[in-house]
Amino acid sequence: MIVEQRDYHVYTGKLAELVRLYADEGIAIQQAVLGRLLGAFTTDIGTLSTYTSLWGYTSFAEREERRAALQARSDWQAFLARIQPLIHTQSNRILVPTSFSPIA
Repeated sequence: MIVEQRDYHVYTGKLAELVRLYADEGIAIQQAVLGRLLGAFTTDIGTLSTYTSLWGYTSFAEREERRAALQARSDWQAFLARIQPLIHTQSNRILVPTSFSPIA
């Protein structure tokens, strides 16, 4: 298993709008294609104005396949057009659970 951590750093004052858009439409589109949402978070201490999501996949190949399928959807492309003006920067990383991780 791998976990993809996606961090979206939004412009100051835009976090609530981004979270609302995800709650109202974005997360449903993602879950239909990506499958295993492990969690969605905002930051309270540290780098503020950040929305973080964690997605679980059985392999990197599965991640690539599911991400490509998501990008091919017209409803996802329309959603991206609404959120992109809110996002300042994005960072992604792949996490590999340890043998003793509860989500391994």
